[in-house]
Parts: sequence; C-alpha cells; structure tokens
Amino acid sequence: MDEQITIEDRMRAALPDLTRAERQLATHVLKNYPVAALGSITALAKAAEVSTPTVVRLCQKLGYKGYPDYQSALRGEVEAMLMSPIAKHDRWAGGVPDTHILNRFADAVVGNLQATLGQINHAEFDAAASLLADGDRAIFAMGGRITHALADYFVTLMKVVRPDVTLLSGLSNTWPPALLDMKRGDVLLVFDIRRYENSVLQLVELAVEQGAEVVLITDRWVSPAAAHARHTLAAHIEAPSAWDSMVSITVLVETLLASVQTLRWDETEARLKRLEGLYDRSRFFRRPR
Repeated sequence: MDEQITIEDRMRAALPDLTRAERQLATHVLKNYPVAALGSITALAKAAEVSTPTVVRLCQKLGYKGYPDYQSALRGEVEAMLMSPIAKHDRWAGGVPDTHILNRFADAVVGNLQATLGQINHAEFDAAASLLADGDRAIFAMGGRITHALADYFVTLMKVVRPDVTLLSGLSNTWPPALLDMKRGDVLLVFDIRRYENSVLQLVELAVEQGAEVVLITDRWVSPAAAHARHTLAAHIEAPSAWDSMVSITVLVETLLASVQTLRWDETEARLKRLEGLYDRSRFFRRPR
C-alpha cells in the first residue's frame, strides 16, 4: 500500500463503492476518526449499528486482511501523528541521503506541496473562502503553540481585505469576552497540527455552541477538531527535521487570502487605497532616495 495515503483517505475514496451498511460504518468511523476504530470489533459494530461481518468486509475492501490488520495500521498512523520532535528526528536521521540539507529539505517541501494540492477538494476550498468573504460574518482566528504564528499572519493580512477580523489568544482566560461577541454564523478559522492541543479543541467546541462555523486547517492525520468543523483543509507537513514544515499550510493561508480578496475586490480595493493614504500621512515607510 502507498504509505503516503492515509487510512482516512482510503476510506473516503472507497465510499461510493460500498454497500449501504458498509457506508454507514465508514461514515461512523470517519465522523469519530480515529478513536472509533481503536476499540474492539464488537464495540465498533455496536456503535455504528452494523454487524461484525460488515466490519470485516469493510476492512478487506480497504486492502487489509481483517480488523486486526486494519487496527494495527491505524495504530501505526496514530503513533506517527503523535510523535515528539525527538522521535521525528530519529526517524529520518538514520537513513538520509548523502546530499545537502537544502536539497533534502526542498525535496520534502515540494513533495508536501504537491501532495497537499493534489488532495484538496476544490469545492471545499471555495466554500471555506466564501464563508470568510461573507461581510455579514465576523472572523475569529486561533492557532496552537506553533501554528499561532500562522493565525497571526492570516489576521494581519485579512484585516486589510475586510473588517471584523480578530486574533484570539492562546490563553483560555481571554476566550469568554471573545465568545461573548461571537454571533451565530460567525467564522472561526483554527489551525491544529500534531500533537493536537486540548485548548484548541476546547475553543472549537465552545465556538460551535455559540453557533459559529468552523474552518479547520490541519495536517494529513486530521485534528480531532474536524468532528466540529464545517470545512477541513488538510496539508502534508513532514520534513527532515525535528519539527514539521509549515510551507504547505502557509500556501493554503495565502491562497485563501487571495480568494477572499478576489471575491470582495471592490471593497478591498477601497480599503487598500484608504490604508495607503494613512501610511503616507503617518510616514510609516521610508521613502526611496
């Protein structure tokens, strides 16, 4: 099997060819991925309201010998998903090709970008951009320990494209005032990559209770927050480093910004002109000599 294709990817691709019972089971697993399939076959069948033979048939259709084989592969993916920086370094450092780190890293990043763009559903992306472009909806954004910088970058530029954009702090004691202003239909853009953070999931759950629509940008193993997201965009992030690469996620962010800008160009152009006038008046930038 292609190790770059996750079990979740394989299951989604198989949906059109499944029987009604198998599709019901697969939908249950995907909705509660990966936790749903980490228990016994009996518990999974009962939760999905199907028979245990249905579980076995689905596993075989996905290319596994049976449920134990499927579950072993799933646990391997979960372990990879939760690897610490030290473990990630040890995994690649032993067998790296004898080429310069610039070449190795660039190859990994280009591969990530190709894989990410190849799996993004265009309709899903366009729907997420439309939500973010809707002037009747306020936008809130938050990231985790590493991805908070991407949320900050997104907010800095999106504030120019449209009004009502707020960066949420990672400190939970700042959430109640923000949630107080969050109306039904507002959008929470959230970033969450492995090792998934409890604080991100908690905020997503609270925002959904307020009636917010969640757009999640995550990695190919998919954050648990996806269970509450209206739209999920997954990126490939592995690199020959103790840390994951943010390049593919940055491309998604910048493309979302470009898409929203296009959808709101008349308003955005007016905002840009006003902003440039304010920069000129405040002499914010150095003038060329």
